[in-house]
Amino acid sequence: MPQNSNSPETLVRVDNLKKYFPVRSGIMQRVVAHVLAVDDVSFEIHKGETLGLVGESGCGKTTVGRTMLRLIEPTAGSEIYNGRDIFKLKPNEVKAIRRDMQIIFQDPYASLDPRVPIGESVMEGLHIHHVGTPAERVEIMLETLKKVGLETYHARRFPHEFSGGQRQRIGIARALACDPSLVICDEPISALDVSIQAQVINLLEELQGRLGLTYIFIAHDLAVVKHISHRVAVMYLGHVIEITGSEELYDNPLHPYSQALLSAVPIADPDEEEKRERIILKGEVPSPLNPPSGCCFHPRCFKAVPECKHEVPRLRDVGGHHEVACMRV
Repeated sequence: MPQNSNSPETLVRVDNLKKYFPVRSGIMQRVVAHVLAVDDVSFEIHKGETLGLVGESGCGKTTVGRTMLRLIEPTAGSEIYNGRDIFKLKPNEVKAIRRDMQIIFQDPYASLDPRVPIGESVMEGLHIHHVGTPAERVEIMLETLKKVGLETYHARRFPHEFSGGQRQRIGIARALACDPSLVICDEPISALDVSIQAQVINLLEELQGRLGLTYIFIAHDLAVVKHISHRVAVMYLGHVIEITGSEELYDNPLHPYSQALLSAVPIADPDEEEKRERIILKGEVPSPLNPPSGCCFHPRCFKAVPECKHEVPRLRDVGGHHEVACMRV
């Protein structure tokens, strides 16, 4: 895990974030239900740290990231950045904020325009935010390409001329061109080979140390999240059910879902692997269209009690900045 030498000053605070997607039916396309993609999520991000966001597919990780940038409009909640609630800003004010908050998309090919040289793609944000003169924008673009390990002559090439790892470096360069404070990394390595994944992770850590960046790192690979994150938030069915320091989570997971997730992480030592107790969760993940009452995890929980079906547990600090949403802890 990287060492966070920066002070724990809060950069962004998200409170009670909700995002419900309407389900429409009939000729009149009336709203008949809602998909509760993100349901009452709260957390804060400190300057210079990496907050890992983990959980099963469909738990709402990506929706949280995109809603924070207002690429998707929130249903409710607040996001405080530099003393301002981003969810209450007007469109022209949001545009200015987006220079400070950027995203690295999951698919390094689909997120690039195949008809545009990558130099133009990297400069697009500079054009939108009117950064410098045209000559200065070119200089910034070339310097940014160098920061991510590409050469200046690559600026004239098109996305199809690059490997997957190189395309992801282009995506990183595009996110960094406007000199942001916060970068949301939306599963930036899931589409890459394992050997390339390590290169991209090392690049992100190097850039964080050099530029003082703050990351939200969304991923499925718990081993990678442990390596890069200072703190980790575990999500399940639209809820954050546990959040604490990376080492603390991996050494002492308190929520039953976190325990099950971590029990599935491969261990290199075969002897240790044999000793470990594997927790197998029964059943399927409930639909966010019709989530269970009470604790969202109780239908699959191996520690559930009758109260779990009726009471919704809230995140609470159990000591050592370790927050968990479970009545059995």
